Amino acid sequence: MALPQVTETVNWGHHLVYWAGDRDIGGKMFAMTDLDGTGTGVLWFHVGHERFHELLETEGIIASPYLAKAGWVTVERWDVLRLREYEDELRRAHALIYEKLPKRTKTLLAMPEKERAKMIRERKKVAAAKAEDKTGKKAEVATGKKTIDKSKSKTKSRK
Repeated sequence: MALPQVTETVNWGHHLVYWAGDRDIGGKMFAMTDLDGTGTGVLWFHVGHERFHELLETEGIIASPYLAKAGWVTVERWDVLRLREYEDELRRAHALIYEKLPKRTKTLLAMPEKERAKMIRERKKVAAAKAEDKTGKKAEVATGKKTIDKSKSKTKSRK
């Protein structure tokens, strides 16, 4: 099954997470699977609040731990739904999450592939620089007889 603008990452050690858009540019997860079988269930996906209680009536579908308040369910075994039902649910989950993406993320995803890839690379560089700058701001830098605390952008006299 192919959905537009989907990326996959491995998170939390053993979950394959499916994102509507690239997470580094504002994408949001809409489903995940357990890769090593140690977690609860085999598939988690977003259903929205309208379908949440309806799907909980199906034997083998439970509220997702930690994500139930956001309208996510967990399928306990692969034989709970038919293949076609899984495809429909995942398409629906993708559509629900995609419509919640920020406008600038949707604009970026609508660009031609080459332009989008270039913009994503640039945004990742900016994000990495900000993260590096953030960690650098927390450290105090000694300059002469003054210590500059970059996190507060003020100087303090050293004694």
